[in-house]
Amino acid sequence: MRRFRAMIKKEITQMLRDPRTLFFIFIMPILQLMLMGYANNSDVKNIATVVFDQSNTAESRDLISAFKSTEYYAFDYIATSDTQVNNLIQGGQAKVGIIIPPDYSSQLAAGKSAQVLVLIDGSDPTIASSTLSAAQLAGQARGAKILAETLSSRGSTLGTNASPVDVRTRVLYNPDLLGAYNIVPGLIAIILFQTTVNLTAMSIVRERERGTIEQLIVTPIRNWELVLAKIIPYILVSFANTILILVIGTLWFQVPIRGSLVLLFVLTGLYLLPNLGLGLLISTMAKTQQQAQMMTMPIMLPSMMLSGFIFPMASLPLFLQAVGYMLPLTYFIIILRSLVIKGAGLELLIPQTFVLIGFSIVLLTLAALRFKKSLD
Repeated sequence: MRRFRAMIKKEITQMLRDPRTLFFIFIMPILQLMLMGYANNSDVKNIATVVFDQSNTAESRDLISAFKSTEYYAFDYIATSDTQVNNLIQGGQAKVGIIIPPDYSSQLAAGKSAQVLVLIDGSDPTIASSTLSAAQLAGQARGAKILAETLSSRGSTLGTNASPVDVRTRVLYNPDLLGAYNIVPGLIAIILFQTTVNLTAMSIVRERERGTIEQLIVTPIRNWELVLAKIIPYILVSFANTILILVIGTLWFQVPIRGSLVLLFVLTGLYLLPNLGLGLLISTMAKTQQQAQMMTMPIMLPSMMLSGFIFPMASLPLFLQAVGYMLPLTYFIIILRSLVIKGAGLELLIPQTFVLIGFSIVLLTLAALRFKKSLD
């Protein structure tokens, strides 16, 4: 038993000597619990919505209030044309577009059924299904209220079986609400993120553990040259993964590629840069490959859960949405779904593109500055 206790003491001592790894071991269960507890919310609320109110009357504003009272819609955008509504949905800024016709109030005054068009982004079936039901319920509720007010005041020429408000819904890009349209583009972003960050996080640490870091020290290579030499092979591997996923997604899961393939690969290359920079930055901070793996885990889990891949961003609490918008993965998922499923062009993806450029500059610069040609 004395030998047995000595071995247990030795293992505990070795574990305590590495407080960084110990920290990540205990922080992961807490992180998983907090993220799953807050993010696992099937009730999607505050969906980004654009409204084009051509009537601009008290009646149309009452209808907008009826939609807003459901708490499913957040009227973040006001459009002045049908084209602007379509562009906001295609670019991913809005998930729902509500178009109220010019004769909305006059149709109600004449006792007729006034039609309202609700456009729904079908690239995310979870949001689309919730929005579809909420739009129909909002229209029915507003129509019932108008009908009750009319009958109580002066009677109505409208049949009691007909609703004064006729909400016509149209699901764009994915009318059948197929899950593959949402999953396949997101998987491209997730797989590239995991591959690039994990592999590059091991690169410099592996050199240090194998003792080959000394060979790099005596070479006349500059820091930025070493960084580029480290990331280029992983860029090539990542592009090969992208092509493989696109081929399988198109041929097997029947997911169409509606946008430009050239633009897709250009923006994919841009997305790889911040991921590679993050991996290299972790590699410069970790002392062992085990430490590098442990340091990537707290980044992987929030990135998958808060980027809109698993849970819609609209279902997350505001503080988790803020964390999600600090991740490059969030913006690339928007780019992929807009480009692949909706056929969006670069002009609609400029905000996300500039954010990825900013991430690339910051992370690659930090990785290059932190790397020092020394054994420390």
